[in-house]
Amino acid sequence: MFELTQYPIVYDQKIAWGDMDAFGHVNNVIFHRYIESARLAYLDQLDILSEPLLTVVLSNQCHYLKPVVYPDQLKVGVKVEEIRNSAFRMKYTLYSEEQKSIVANAEAVIVCVDKTSMQKIKIPEYIVDKIKQLEQSVNNVL
Repeated sequence: MFELTQYPIVYDQKIAWGDMDAFGHVNNVIFHRYIESARLAYLDQLDILSEPLLTVVLSNQCHYLKPVVYPDQLKVGVKVEEIRNSAFRMKYTLYSEEQKSIVANAEAVIVCVDKTSMQKIKIPEYIVDKIKQLEQSVNNVL
């Protein structure tokens, strides 16, 4: 679990019985819900959801390493690895408490858009500063 110390937000995700599919493991789509919950915990820490902008997923991907089954608890580490003009790239690591190992890695590109016009906008500098400050809390320099 050492790798999770590099993440300013670590979200606890309990596995529900209904998260599993007919193959007897957590369905791949559910992993994206876990990642979304971790992302929202990060955005809540920035207080970005009360801003006059929206954060929209431009792209996402997940690399599944090991199957996860009920009962288990995941720790989902989330951090920003890159800040662009109007977007930022987030990285996620999903760690299984039961298996004592990383079960998936993921990343997503998040774009900021104006709530009214729904057009892409430059990330406000004060939000960039909040991201950098949060990342610096675990010695990540952007």
